[in-house]
Amino acid sequence: MTTTTALTDTELRQRAQHMRANVLRMGASEAGAHVGGSLSCVDILAVLYMDVLRSADWFILSKGHASAALYAVLAECGWIEEEELDTYAVAGGRLGGHPSIAVPGVEIGTGSLGHGLSVAAGMALGARWDRGDQRTFALLGDGELQEGSVWEAAMFAGQHRLGGLTAIVDRNGWQLSARTEGLEPLADRFRAFGWSCVEVDGHDVTALRTILATSDDRPRVVIAHTVKGRGVGFLEDKVSSHYARLSPAMLTRATRALERS
Repeated sequence: MTTTTALTDTELRQRAQHMRANVLRMGASEAGAHVGGSLSCVDILAVLYMDVLRSADWFILSKGHASAALYAVLAECGWIEEEELDTYAVAGGRLGGHPSIAVPGVEIGTGSLGHGLSVAAGMALGARWDRGDQRTFALLGDGELQEGSVWEAAMFAGQHRLGGLTAIVDRNGWQLSARTEGLEPLADRFRAFGWSCVEVDGHDVTALRTILATSDDRPRVVIAHTVKGRGVGFLEDKVSSHYARLSPAMLTRATRALERS
């Protein structure tokens, strides 16, 4: 994994907005896309890929249904051509509704929710055995935290004090059809398993840069408070934005809303 040259906060925000426009572009495909949850994690991915990740580091998109956001950042960083985004979810193309290792820059195929943290914990333990300084990052949706496998991985990582592991929770408050309030007190749950925890505005690139560049001698979780559908007013904090196929008229409306945000 490699990052681009250093960008200012303003440049990062601009790149993130361009990524959002590309998420909408994929949402207007024949298949549609998980637009809301992709828009909520764009700023996190922009900071990771353009500022934080080093060549040896690993990144796992545990919330694999947000593949549109991942493809957008891969295009932004030059891993894939931007024109390929028009093949999103097209039969025979590389850009599926969930990411595949056929796509440059994708470390592992994901999609079945609740598995990414286990994989990331294994990678972090392997890095320790190799005596390297490799770091592992995993981005999880808050809905998938209801999977027991997440907490088994959290217990394992805490027991082994996997200091090279950072989990980021895209805390947009929604899952497929309902709110996710039942997870609270979320920070205390991770702390109970031996993790350090920090909470942040998941759309504040300045704060994200500082927090994601910081490591600990034990596993670390960053609870990023975000807005589902961020940047497009009529999609924000709406369950209807979870999966959407944007008609030409809706795409125009969404693009104009994004330009005003």
